[in-house]
Amino acid sequence: VQLQASGGGLVQAGGSLRLSCVASRGTVSTYGVGWFRQTPGKEREFVAAINWSGRSTNYADSVKGRFTISREKAKNMVYMQMNSLKPEDTAVYYCAADRAGYGTPRLRDYHYWGQGTQVTVSS
Repeated sequence: VQLQASGGGLVQAGGSLRLSCVASRGTVSTYGVGWFRQTPGKEREFVAAINWSGRSTNYADSVKGRFTISREKAKNMVYMQMNSLKPEDTAVYYCAADRAGYGTPRLRDYHYWGQGTQVTVSS
């Protein structure tokens, strides 16, 4: 399975972006999918995840109420709607797939990673 993240960009504080993660060379319909982010000099951190069915989601406390993760199985896509963006949301965002299907907040549970997409929020 190959994952590709897109949708990043430059936005002002308070604005919105929608990130997309598409799977190719396989399907993620039975996988959990998570979004993680990383800034220079810091460890990659959990942002949000969704389980294989789409009925269970997890969010980092820092994004609860602002970000929403969803999936569209027919298109092998996972999205993350990011609203009320803050400068501290600036990072490279990565999507990842978890074969077990749970969509956990732990990096080590993820087997496939996409390349990142840059999100920059200006103040």
